[in-house]
Amino acid sequence: MKRLLLYGLGGLLLGGIIHIAAILLVPDFATRDAWTSLGRLGPDGVFHLLPEGDAGTTGLTDLDPAMAHAACRFTLLEGPIRIRAKMPDEFWSLAVFDRRGSNVYSLNDRTAERSDIDLVIATPLQMAKLRENPLPALDRAIIIELPLTRGFLLIRAFVPNPTLAPAAETALRSADCAASLTAPDNGSDPSAAP
Repeated sequence: MKRLLLYGLGGLLLGGIIHIAAILLVPDFATRDAWTSLGRLGPDGVFHLLPEGDAGTTGLTDLDPAMAHAACRFTLLEGPIRIRAKMPDEFWSLAVFDRRGSNVYSLNDRTAERSDIDLVIATPLQMAKLRENPLPALDRAIIIELPLTRGFLLIRAFVPNPTLAPAAETALRSADCAASLTAPDNGSDPSAAP
């Protein structure tokens, strides 16, 4: 009985030490998430080409080496955002993640049924205002409502041949993460929108 009590006390003491150590390590691990890591690449509202095969820099793991990747952090605190990009004819996909890195929406060239990206992200309140006063410039845009105020986008472009990498990277670099909601959709380069 005495030995069992001693083992129980030792287990509680060990459990307490592990619990305290885990709490003290949380701030160190919290700065290694994708949101924080992407913030080191540059300002929000701009797509940044991700370095190939370096998950330590971005906090994003398992990126496909056959794809070129670009990411953009965004906030909806000042209003909805519009994402526009003229993508190459090869496969592309776009994913929206919340602040914690959970995928909340995704789209690709097949589901969009077109080669360009024209997406508006709005909160439920912002969506209600857009429904009250629809903007003609958004006629062809895909408009989604998400219950978040901050997040990040990841665009992937398939590169079937290394010689096509510059075209994919150029498309990703010219993608716009903060396009004007009132910019007309005239089929021109989305990076030229005001």
